[in-house]
Amino acid sequence: MATSQLTIMEDIALNKLLLLLQREHEMKKMITIMLLGIAIFTFAFSSPALAADAVSGAKVFSANCASCHAGGKNLVQAAKNLKKDALEKYGMYSEEAIIAQVTKGKNAMPAFGSRLKANQIEDVTAYVLSQADKDWK
Repeated sequence: MATSQLTIMEDIALNKLLLLLQREHEMKKMITIMLLGIAIFTFAFSSPALAADAVSGAKVFSANCASCHAGGKNLVQAAKNLKKDALEKYGMYSEEAIIAQVTKGKNAMPAFGSRLKANQIEDVTAYVLSQADKDWK
C-alpha cells in the first residue's frame, strides 16, 4: 500500500509540474507576442528619418537649399513646397524620394549629388522631413 500511495503522490507531483511548465510556456508566448506588438507599433508610428542628423541637415539646408526653399517654400513652383501635405500629394514624403530629388535634381531643381556627400543628403532629408512634420515652424 505504501508503494501505491507513493505512485499516486508522484503522479500528482508530475501533473503539477506539467501544469506549471504549460503555464510558463503560455506566459513566454504572451510576452513574446506583446513585445512583437510593441516593436511593430514603434516602427509603424516612428518618424521617417531616424538614422540621419537633422541638426547637421539644417546647416546643409541653409547653405544649399534655403535660397529657393526658405521656410519650406518653393520660390520656383509655389504649389510644390516642402510642407507635409504637398510632399505627400506629390509622392515626396519619404527618405527615398527626397534623397533621389536632391541627388539627381528634377525640373528646375539642380542635382546636388556631385556637390554633397551621401551623408549630407541624408541629413538634409532628415531635416526636411522633421520640419515638414512641424509645419516648418
